Amino acid sequence: MAKRTDRLCLSLPSNRLGLYLALRHWCRPGQRLLMSPLSADEILFLVLAAGLRPVIAPLSVEDGNIDADAVDLGTVDAVLTTNLYGLPDRVAAFAGKILIEDVAHAIETSVHGRPLGTFGVAGVFSLSKHAGAGSGGVLAVEHPEDLRALERERDRLLQPGVFRKEIHSVLTSASRHAALRLNMVRPALRAMRALGMEEEREGYRIAPRPVELLQALEYAPQLPAFDSWVQADLHDYRTRRGHLARWYQSRRLRTLPRQRSRRIAGVSMLAALPTVAPAVHRHLDQPLFRVPLLVSGRDEAIAELERNGVATGYLYDPPYDGYLPEFTDPSPSPEVARWWGRHVLPIDPLYARRAMAVVERLTPAVPPVRSGSPSTPPAPVVSDIA
Repeated sequence: MAKRTDRLCLSLPSNRLGLYLALRHWCRPGQRLLMSPLSADEILFLVLAAGLRPVIAPLSVEDGNIDADAVDLGTVDAVLTTNLYGLPDRVAAFAGKILIEDVAHAIETSVHGRPLGTFGVAGVFSLSKHAGAGSGGVLAVEHPEDLRALERERDRLLQPGVFRKEIHSVLTSASRHAALRLNMVRPALRAMRALGMEEEREGYRIAPRPVELLQALEYAPQLPAFDSWVQADLHDYRTRRGHLARWYQSRRLRTLPRQRSRRIAGVSMLAALPTVAPAVHRHLDQPLFRVPLLVSGRDEAIAELERNGVATGYLYDPPYDGYLPEFTDPSPSPEVARWWGRHVLPIDPLYARRAMAVVERLTPAVPPVRSGSPSTPPAPVVSDIA
């Protein structure tokens, strides 16, 4: 990772811990952080744990990332990008602000030949997404003094590892990969849910528990008070990893170059669909984490994809300012985020061919109408890519 980013890199048990460390290191409690409303539940709780005020950004209809033209950067102190499904945020538009890049979805994405995660003061990568290592993260920074301070804070927050649990984590991750290869997604998902390996959810989000959250905020910016939210589906997110986990993470990382051409081919195949997010057409050379389709009848499609051996993964619905409105500054134009949250269907390009039997029959979702826009929405984008 240091070679790829040409930056100093800190090894972590999770992307989550890295984001908290970066937010605490570069931001002061009480500052206002511009962020996307579409990301994993725990990211919002990490921002609150760091003592920051989440300012929810309007989104671009083309990629589901922050609409840089529609935000007033003068009202915020820092920016957290998401790079949703690997599609890049407009990082250059945030020059002059503290920029922290969440590159959990974008370990393989570059902008003008430069890897994401190298534009801001920090880039925080995940080893459990593209690499599929089940756990692990990397925090990439530019200056040695920052690395030393972050390393000290990491070590202060780390909990001791248990070798038995480390074996279980590695075997669970390896089993998931085997289930995908053997087209056993549905029994694998049933087993995970039966064993309690996924948190119970209210729709697609974990229960927010606002009364308890208000009590936890009294302890911000101390992370342990927020553990019960941040650890969703990864209870050992700040547990020290041993030799076995690090070996497995390195082994999984080495698969990325071998998967690159197959992943790009899957992106091109899915980009030919009329349901594909328009921004995908501009990134056909990128091995995206997922290819976002915007479809009608998403829930039925998810069930059918699972029957065809394709797991969709997590969805980010509702947006943060609908999920925890009292803890966020709402987006001035929430329509696009609500539409993306309700209609996006992310497809793993590695399994594009397996998914095509389902997704090629789906119809595009009717695009949203922004506040102040004409009453007739534009026609869905139809690709002419063969």
